Amino acid sequence: MNCTKGRHLIYSLLLFSLISFAVPTLRADQWTAPTQEELSMTSQPQVPGAAAVYLFREEITEDKLHMWSVYARLKVLTEKGKEYANVELKYASERGGGGYSIADIAGRTIHPDGTIIPFTGKPYQKLIEKTQDTKYMAKVFTLPDVEVGSIIEYRYTIRYDDNYFISPRWYIQSELYTRKAHYLWRPTSEQLVSKDDRGQLTNSIAWFPVLPADTQIKQTRLPSNGMEDGQLILELNVHDIPPAPEEEYMPPLNSFSYRVLFYYTPYRTIDEFWKSEGKYWSKRRDKFVGPGQKVTAAVRDLTAPSDTQDQKLRKLYAAVMQLENTDFTRERTATEDKAQGLGEIHNTDDILERKRGTGDQLTELFVAMARAAGMKAYLMYVTNRDRSIFVKNFLSLSQLDDYIAIVNVDGKEQFFDPGSRYCPYGHLAWKHTYVSGIRQNDNGTAMGEAPAESYKASRIERIGDLAMDEHGVVTGSLKMTYTGAPALNWRHRALTGDDASLRRELRTTVERMLPGSMDVQVTSIEKLEDYEQPLVVRYSVKGPIGSSTGKRLLVPNDIFLSNSKPAFPHEKREVPIDFHYPYITQDAVRITYPAAIKVESSPAPDKFQFQSFAAYSLSSISSGNSITMRRDFLLGEPIYLTKEYSDLRTFYNKFETKDQESIVLTSASPTAAKPATGN
Repeated sequence: MNCTKGRHLIYSLLLFSLISFAVPTLRADQWTAPTQEELSMTSQPQVPGAAAVYLFREEITEDKLHMWSVYARLKVLTEKGKEYANVELKYASERGGGGYSIADIAGRTIHPDGTIIPFTGKPYQKLIEKTQDTKYMAKVFTLPDVEVGSIIEYRYTIRYDDNYFISPRWYIQSELYTRKAHYLWRPTSEQLVSKDDRGQLTNSIAWFPVLPADTQIKQTRLPSNGMEDGQLILELNVHDIPPAPEEEYMPPLNSFSYRVLFYYTPYRTIDEFWKSEGKYWSKRRDKFVGPGQKVTAAVRDLTAPSDTQDQKLRKLYAAVMQLENTDFTRERTATEDKAQGLGEIHNTDDILERKRGTGDQLTELFVAMARAAGMKAYLMYVTNRDRSIFVKNFLSLSQLDDYIAIVNVDGKEQFFDPGSRYCPYGHLAWKHTYVSGIRQNDNGTAMGEAPAESYKASRIERIGDLAMDEHGVVTGSLKMTYTGAPALNWRHRALTGDDASLRRELRTTVERMLPGSMDVQVTSIEKLEDYEQPLVVRYSVKGPIGSSTGKRLLVPNDIFLSNSKPAFPHEKREVPIDFHYPYITQDAVRITYPAAIKVESSPAPDKFQFQSFAAYSLSSISSGNSITMRRDFLLGEPIYLTKEYSDLRTFYNKFETKDQESIVLTSASPTAAKPATGN
């Protein structure tokens, strides 16, 4: 299985095929009087069965007032649509009172007969998350007396500090169909001539649009008052916007929905931006990385002069992995650090002294150690593929999320991910594969691409050893072995809870696979913290696994797929397919049955593949009073274009149909087993 070269650039290519331009005009400063058509409507023809639709949405950014205002009107079409009466407005508040605040909340409900019920309640404040410097809050309220057929509307303002300037991001698509929407931004003249922290002018507004055909942003310049240029106004009107796609195995939605991303830039070309900003980023990171005296001394203690470069690097990687990763615990406050005699963090020496750091800081420490060991080591700044997709034409470092490391080992560059807790040596977390970003090199910086992982790196082995009684009830054990990305996923889940919650989640996951009446217990979890070894989970199981029809018992040929659903039920596809990472799944299930039961038939062996990207095989072996089913599935390429969807779906439908075939057992007398039901 060979991954097609350059397939991890297909997202960007698809995005450019969606870019277009145009406009109209509309404004809602007051409540909008509903039309008779809006009051009486019971559905939206373009989205049959929709729970609700936006009649109108508006976002206006007024930089002179340091304010962003939002107005929304929705029509409730079903019982489920009544949930949109519950509104949660999220915002961030910084330590010391800075950041954002929400005010001027107002709303009302309009019944189909025109009766108006104003919102008179008081929103309550909810804490979502708290970090060292920021509180992530929400104001929550419920609009009154909402019923099917109601129109609900609300407005609010987000105010931000005087030292903040916002570059709006207009996300045009939501989960609902939108009849009309209006977006407007009035930047101040100060913004257009302001300087960044290097004293560099940021006097040009630019944007990256992904818009419907024949839609574009309108620019208006009001007349000058003689002392300064007239007010610049950027405006967008759209209509009949379909809901954002919601499909199986989707890439990050915000990378494929209609949107406009604004930014400031003094640069005239794309290459100029990335070269200059990359150079500045690299210079700051090198100042932080060092290495300093403490890191250099630690490297001398950890390594031996006789070690090869690979041996040295493995020791350094293991040392970094033993430190606390605060992405999975918590960052300490300045007060806590001060109580321990620790000052501000200025460099990797400070991270080493604390024995803890964020994922990015630990990656920087690893690079510092590699440099101190005499190796060429670089940082790379990449987009988290679980959040978004890198777009070179969007001139903003804000689309980059995480650091990974590149080290030249014996003349060959290798990629490492020490910031992803428990990621094995020489591998990357899946969210950092198939991605682009900027990287350091001997000449400064350049655009770079993180490599893909081989399908051999991620594996799930599921083994069942079951003994059946004359009633079709089995007892036995299951063994799940996880390697690579699947193991990393479970190890990260373990970091966010305790042993009881991990065992519960492991048990629930298996229960959902097996026939519904089976009792499942976790008996052991092995190698949970040994990230270089496969993670092994053992279970005990008991219960009926088949359905009886007289003297026949129908047993799933692979009990791990008893409740599986078709991966691609829809005939058409709007966005690419993203399975996250290539992998192998191998199942082996042995069922030993009593002498009174015989195998009447079992699924015929079969194997087939999808081009050079995926392969499937199924076989069985009968021996004495047992039957063993084996199933192998290999996915060599995780990303597929929409034009490949039809063939991919055909392949999946073919092996999913094979998976649902049954083993037929017969007994001298009718079995007492009851039909098993799925979860």
